[in-house]
Amino acid sequence: MTARPRLVHLVPPPNDPVDARGDWAVVETALGVRLPDDYKWLVEAYGWGEFGDVLYLRTPFGTNGRNGYNEHNGIEWQKAHPTDSAARDRERYPHPLHPAPGALLVWGATIDADRLCLLTAGAPEDWPVVVWSSEGWYETHPMGAAEFVERWTDGRLVSRLLASMEPDLAPWFNTFRPRTHRCLRLSESRFAHPVRLRLLREALAPTVDRGRWESDAEDEWQHHLATVDHDWLLTYEAPRPHTIRVDFPPEDADLILPRLLAAVRHMGCEVLQITTAAGIPLPDPDTAMHEQPAAPAAPHVSEHR
Repeated sequence: MTARPRLVHLVPPPNDPVDARGDWAVVETALGVRLPDDYKWLVEAYGWGEFGDVLYLRTPFGTNGRNGYNEHNGIEWQKAHPTDSAARDRERYPHPLHPAPGALLVWGATIDADRLCLLTAGAPEDWPVVVWSSEGWYETHPMGAAEFVERWTDGRLVSRLLASMEPDLAPWFNTFRPRTHRCLRLSESRFAHPVRLRLLREALAPTVDRGRWESDAEDEWQHHLATVDHDWLLTYEAPRPHTIRVDFPPEDADLILPRLLAAVRHMGCEVLQITTAAGIPLPDPDTAMHEQPAAPAAPHVSEHR
């Protein structure tokens, strides 16, 4: 089994990948190079998003400005913002940057701000992956982008620079898309927190683990999970008052609230308050999950502070 079917088996692609389709001929003309087929496959299968909250896949498509075109489009950003640092400091930057011949071309990034690059020397199908760390270190892997991601998700990639997934978690892919973020502050319950967590997962089943953190010194903990039937990401955490943080596609606003309220009742709790991610209270529970209208802009005051 080659890298592509292995990766699909390990991490099923999203049903509706974001920014995954476009005219590759236009992209390649703009870049002045032919891109490897395995990178094209990776983009078309998964689109814009992240593997395991660590590896970020960028695509050359998507101009709708949801999060800023150049912000997630690493290929075009690199071409639009050339730097001469690599040319000036060969010891610190051993590889030139695109569009120089045989240069590094960014195709992804990591949670630690490392860059995932292709070294564009030779035939495109032979381009190796170079990890360019945020601290200025380099690491070359003699494989294409798809095999690189497959080996990382399977725990077979040997790297001194990249973070690994927690060993007891199954790998996953999160699509980058518009999402609504809400916090539900909960009352106490007669149940201890491990029981409350189990009851929460029962009410939202099926769910999968996305990591956890617990403190031995104090009653502080975080449990991250995701629902299988819906693209809902949740964090159940303390200290008091314990809180459920959730983010979800805006189109699920009417669906998620009754499910969460039923889950909270199952846990023996009550919802004390629903807030935005920034902590702004939302007084109307019936509309709390919907995106709120933007506040009127403050009048401009020409004053230096």
